[in-house]
Amino acid sequence: MAVSRIGVSLEKELLDSLDEYVKVNHFSNRSQAIRHLVNKNTVEQKWQCNNYVAGSVTLIYDPHRREIQNQISDIQVDYHQEILSTQRVILEKPKHMEVIAIKGVASRLTELADKLITIKGNAKWKTNHEQGRLIFLWYCFLFKLIIPGKY
Repeated sequence: MAVSRIGVSLEKELLDSLDEYVKVNHFSNRSQAIRHLVNKNTVEQKWQCNNYVAGSVTLIYDPHRREIQNQISDIQVDYHQEILSTQRVILEKPKHMEVIAIKGVASRLTELADKLITIKGNAKWKTNHEQGRLIFLWYCFLFKLIIPGKY
């Protein structure tokens, strides 16, 4: 892919923040970090519109907390038209991973994701990873589907 060169002017504080971002995320240079941030922003904007898109939701949770499994199932029933498939994998005895393949209108998929995030017992990855609570990872491998009549 051809690369175009541009010049960017930043205040010192913002440049320091960029350098920290490069370091923390192990980018080899500032250009990679900027490309990553622009791409991330582009994907997020696409999810806020009404494009017909596809992606996946990955949940990691403690299967012994039945209320979490029940809430996940209830939400999946409400969004059955958007859910293509689900796969559950046993990672360790107290941890299961569920991958939910989804497609549909971006705003509806975002609504689905928001409902999963608000399940009681929801935890942030870095702080509660080892506590076996519901962990929400939203990796959207986003693309606009080319389906007649859907765009």
